[in-house]
Amino acid sequence: MIGSLRGRLAGKQAPHIVLECNGVGYEIETPMSTFLDLPESGTEMFLYTHLLVREDAQILYGFATEDERALFRTLLKVNRVGAKMALGVLSAMTASDFRRCVEYEDSAMLSKVPGIGKKTAERLIMEMRDKVDKVGTPSLPGEKVAVDANSRSEAFDALVALGYKANEVNKLLGTLDTDDKSAEDIIRQALKRAAT
Repeated sequence: MIGSLRGRLAGKQAPHIVLECNGVGYEIETPMSTFLDLPESGTEMFLYTHLLVREDAQILYGFATEDERALFRTLLKVNRVGAKMALGVLSAMTASDFRRCVEYEDSAMLSKVPGIGKKTAERLIMEMRDKVDKVGTPSLPGEKVAVDANSRSEAFDALVALGYKANEVNKLLGTLDTDDKSAEDIIRQALKRAAT
């Protein structure tokens, strides 16, 4: 298994890069989260890697952080989740964002990932719940609340803090127009809807 590589970035064309290590150029596929943070071509860099061996190919995947690689490996263990879908998840959200989607059963947020519909999002949440809930699991490292907040997720957290159950909040927010709204506006709408 190739666990990591350090070398010179010889070329990049999304989502593939070529990393030259001691005269050998490794073709590596990366999630967009890693690709967008790449340095200029010719610069030395380091990647955590995962080698996927199939009957018809050997594909090397590269990640900027151990969290990304751990989530990728965990997703590959889920039934009917392939490397393409796992890369899609990592391209759309951080490992912490994904952890939050699973913990709060936020299938609406997860189904925004290209290639993941509502049913697949619900199945992913169900199958990943045990892996996220285990305290100290190395499969999904990172703090549970360290996420890039947006108005919808802030409103979600506030409503859960008010005593609503996660699945109730998801259903409630699913009935509201939350686009371009502040967290306060979303909370007001949700509380009015819940009171009716």
